[in-house]
Amino acid sequence: MRAQAQPHVHIDDDRFRVTEWRFAPGAETGWHRHGHDYVIVPLTDGTLALDLPAGQQAQAQLTQGVPYSRREGVEHNVINASATAPLAFLEVEVVDDEIAHRRRATMERLMAAFNARDVDGLMACMAEDCAFHAAGGKEVEGTIHQGRAAVRAAYAAIFETFAEAAWTEGSHAVAGETGLSSWRFVGKTREGQIVDVRGCDIFHFDGDLIALKDSYRKARI
Repeated sequence: MRAQAQPHVHIDDDRFRVTEWRFAPGAETGWHRHGHDYVIVPLTDGTLALDLPAGQQAQAQLTQGVPYSRREGVEHNVINASATAPLAFLEVEVVDDEIAHRRRATMERLMAAFNARDVDGLMACMAEDCAFHAAGGKEVEGTIHQGRAAVRAAYAAIFETFAEAAWTEGSHAVAGETGLSSWRFVGKTREGQIVDVRGCDIFHFDGDLIALKDSYRKARI
């Protein structure tokens, strides 16, 4: 049985988690999977032995003060390869990607609900105090639908207008409080008119839910 490496958390907030890991000779972290992008800052020189999935093994050389980065999803057991010398490093995890992941998931659920013609599903993605600015209208912002009742009615009206509608080629990104979805809309009105355009939505969030859906789309001429 190996000794366990000792973690000490210095910072743990909504953006970063900074953990100092100290390894006695031969100590290990145990198997774990990284759920975030992270940076390692060595506090000492040393050699890490790495147990990897499928029975693979590797080594990593640490040089004091020389950092390196890894993406989320890395799975391994980290061991101090030295039988005589301790080693230590700082692990800096970018944890605000959790918020971005949740908000991106909301955007994905919204698009899925549009394609399912599910008004309840759409409203489940919207904040209590929400708004929808349509792509067209008399105002400079487009037609403004403010409040849950107005937003719900506006979403329902889209399905009333289009007997067939599909939002395809969706791509979603989040930066802080703002999200962006781009898509291709293909629909047929109840009068038989075909609409095939690209567009995007700019979102503003309240927590994980959408406070504002601001829509834009190409105008074909």
